[in-house]
Amino acid sequence: MKQVVQNYKSGELAVLDVPVPGCKPGGVLVRSAYSLISTGTELMKVSEAGMSMLGKARSRPDQVAKVMQSVATNGVPATYRKVMGKLDSYTPLGYSLCGVVEQVGTGIDDVKVGDLVACAGNEHALHAELNWVPKNLYAPVPDGLAPRHAAFGTVGSIAMQGVRQGEPQLGEVALVIGLGLIGQLVVQLLAAAGVRVVGADPDPVRCELAERLGAAACGDPASAAVEAAVAELTDGHGVDQVYLAAGGGSNQPVELAARLCRDRGRVVDIGKCRLDLPWNAYYEKELDVRFSRSYGPGRYDPEYELEGRDYPIGYVRWTERRNLACFLDLVARGSVDVEPLVSHIADFDDAVETYQRLKDGELKAVAVLFRYPEQKEEAGEAQAPAVAVPAVKRPTGGAPTPARSAKTPVRLAFVGAGNYATSMLLPHLAQRDGVELSTVVTTTALSAANAQRKFGFAEATTDLDAVLGDTSIDAVFVVTRHSSHAELTRKALLAGKTVFVEKPLALTEDELAGVLAAVEESGNDRLQVGFNRRFAPLLQEARKRFGARTGPASLRYLVNAGRLGHGSWYLQQGTEGSRFAGEGGHFVDTASWLLEADPVSVYAVATSGNEDLQVVLRYPDGSTATISYVTTGAAGFPKETLDLIADGKVLRLDDFVRASVFVDGGAGRKRWVSSRLPKARDKGQSAELAAFIKAVRTGGPMPVPLESLVATTSATLAVQAGLVGGAPVTLARAR
Repeated sequence: MKQVVQNYKSGELAVLDVPVPGCKPGGVLVRSAYSLISTGTELMKVSEAGMSMLGKARSRPDQVAKVMQSVATNGVPATYRKVMGKLDSYTPLGYSLCGVVEQVGTGIDDVKVGDLVACAGNEHALHAELNWVPKNLYAPVPDGLAPRHAAFGTVGSIAMQGVRQGEPQLGEVALVIGLGLIGQLVVQLLAAAGVRVVGADPDPVRCELAERLGAAACGDPASAAVEAAVAELTDGHGVDQVYLAAGGGSNQPVELAARLCRDRGRVVDIGKCRLDLPWNAYYEKELDVRFSRSYGPGRYDPEYELEGRDYPIGYVRWTERRNLACFLDLVARGSVDVEPLVSHIADFDDAVETYQRLKDGELKAVAVLFRYPEQKEEAGEAQAPAVAVPAVKRPTGGAPTPARSAKTPVRLAFVGAGNYATSMLLPHLAQRDGVELSTVVTTTALSAANAQRKFGFAEATTDLDAVLGDTSIDAVFVVTRHSSHAELTRKALLAGKTVFVEKPLALTEDELAGVLAAVEESGNDRLQVGFNRRFAPLLQEARKRFGARTGPASLRYLVNAGRLGHGSWYLQQGTEGSRFAGEGGHFVDTASWLLEADPVSVYAVATSGNEDLQVVLRYPDGSTATISYVTTGAAGFPKETLDLIADGKVLRLDDFVRASVFVDGGAGRKRWVSSRLPKARDKGQSAELAAFIKAVRTGGPMPVPLESLVATTSATLAVQAGLVGGAPVTLARAR
């Protein structure tokens, strides 16, 4: 299928061929009929992409702060790869469309194939021929409403949420500053609610349009016309509400709002404009400043948007989905008229030219629609055959991968192509001789296309089953979100593939048992989990310098994990498990490798709120390892420090940039310190991948025994049980 994309680094716009998205449970696959260009938000993004790197940094200081933190934690090279990887990727455009349901996922019963729906979301209602849309981000289109009008649903919801934040009352007077697409819709919604509206915009054409659509008066904010209209309509008291629907860097909108608002009036920010509030003006009138967040309650809540968990109507009357349905109803009943806002309808194939004309100012428009191929005007007729998804044939038995000829490349498939895969794994594999990147599989079409372009995959798809059934693929990398690791690993093992799965292997004991059952059923134990730290060259050298030990050891591992940013999917503990369950295996595995054994028991305690954990592991020879996993430390402190003490020796690792070993012996004290700082923090990914590829090629043993992978996973999972029970947990699977 085709999709409109932009490279944020170069500013390039393109209509790209990408795989068809899969129809996942909890949503529907929608074939687009019309999609709407947001002439405000989207053009701002397009303009930013055309800036220099310095200009991009100035426009997004929040992202610059994240980059600097990443440099402190991961070093310059790793951060550079990550940032450049994100910048030099195609990103989607679009967030408001109307289309026909082509396939229905499990758990959906409110629409059927052939129904017309309006869709929302900058990850789900894209300028693309097909989109997968979760339940709470679509709404059925009322009978008789034209598809091109229903495509306004998302921007209509944004305007509606802004109006709701203003709490307008019958007979009040409102000022709308900025009469672009959102402003024009706000004017109509206010007029429909019995509010008299004054509009302000420097464009006389937009002012005239707003007056035709219900505004009492409109004018240039720099002229006296707006102030005179407000004085006449309010008897000199000022408007009850001001809606900021303007963008740009000028502070004039908030200054005008203060001047024309009545005492204790309400100012609602809908657009992205400068907000340097003049303190005296806002204080003296005690103005109530409010923000309107996108489409309404539920926005940016993954449980609502992705998992379909609705808010009870008795507590949240107007969610983003209910706003969407309400706006469609108003348009269907004629209370809001969007047809006069349509400045231009372009064929989807002409998308790049249309954006360029808008950016250059050649095409002056309030709203522009893309019309998709074979679109018919009558609602409900833009239908196409359902996409067939082939089933996987799972083997009931299997055998280890045979040795391969040195001249035959190892063919790899990647399931998932997120930040970690594209910054820490694929750069090493793409440069390795004897490796062929065969297929990349993702649930979103564009991420697969990006990985294919950047790393040279032969194919990109959203069809996992086809990949697992491809006998030419030697190994499958599972680099998806944590909640899917165990099931994808199980499927790949049953399909006879050698599997590399990023940590964690499983989030529950039942998931772990399912993976082991797949090993037993298939006879295929060719599995590696991405515990890369034991492969780090600096730690390998330090362990060699430390030498053998005769007595039990004490190990202390401090992990200064830091706080997660708002919206991180790591915080979705209901589906993705606890943060320690997700990444704690790294530290358990490193301790077990240094102590040359698997733990026999786990004891865990936590501070109030479970923010900081202390995990004590016991080993068969009496050794102990204490992992302090903390999120409340200083961001500037190193992320990982480790001490191993035994037999008069101490091994010290400082965040994979320096290591030292101290030894008391008969000839006196000896000290080894890594001779120079490495160019970057090498946490072992390259060496780990080399060992894995060698095992696939030769058919030899996997880099880490399966028993050790299972023991590490069990120990990591036992931490939560220890926190609940308040007592040590014995590990039944320990060797």
